[in-house]
Amino acid sequence: MKLGMFTSGYQRNPLEDVFADAKEFGYDYIELWGGRPHAYAPDLKSGDINEVLRLIDKYEMPVLGYTPEHNGYPFNYMIGSEAQRQDAIEYLKTGLDMAKAMGAEYMLTSPANGGYLSTYEELWTRLEKNIRELGDYAAKVGVKLTVEPLTPYESNFFTRANDLVELFRRIDNPYVVGMCDVVPPFVQHESIMAYFDKLGSKMDHMHIIDGQQGTDSHIMPGEGAIPLQEMFYELKRIRYDRTATLELVTGYINEPRMYARRAINNVHEMMRIAGF
Repeated sequence: MKLGMFTSGYQRNPLEDVFADAKEFGYDYIELWGGRPHAYAPDLKSGDINEVLRLIDKYEMPVLGYTPEHNGYPFNYMIGSEAQRQDAIEYLKTGLDMAKAMGAEYMLTSPANGGYLSTYEELWTRLEKNIRELGDYAAKVGVKLTVEPLTPYESNFFTRANDLVELFRRIDNPYVVGMCDVVPPFVQHESIMAYFDKLGSKMDHMHIIDGQQGTDSHIMPGEGAIPLQEMFYELKRIRYDRTATLELVTGYINEPRMYARRAINNVHEMMRIAGF
């Protein structure tokens, strides 16, 4: 299992800090957050991609995943007019191009809140249209489109493993895959490991972090209420060998280096105990 560093918590630091710390602390790869000031897709297209490529080469630290910011302002493909939807889709197509340019294996997308007045039929019609279009482009580019369910605090319909099952029933595209951030199933009293049973080979990525009931907060691994140590025993049992990003976000923005080090140290210890 490869462990990745998520970078949104570094947004007040120079981008080079991300690569230097990932290398020093023992991360296997970077999942690059795509928001200003670091890796906003249009900025990358305008030339900033060269700095990312320089840092990849300098630190010998690959960017395996790219996660463009699109759950709120100014992009959310699940809400607004058709023109706004198209604008979001074009932005994410640029993201796929940039993911390819930096050598990433996947680009992550998460269907956000579709508005309080939307029905499930309207939401599913819109989502299917979006993922079909993005998935076709992902296949053309050769980068996986990894779809992430969110917590019910973030999305009003795409929050569960069954939502991925339904999406894959509607869309048959080998470049459209699923993942599990462990917080959404935990706060909804679902099974984390059921993602693997339900999705099979489509279960392609994880966000590993800790959490508490009643909030979507992403907490330092080992310092919340999710039974992570026992989860690692299960991951060992099923021989999970794909990517897992330690998704520290802006709750640790004041000292990203200190917390990024603690996060991987905590997870490495849990993995050692589990027999990885």
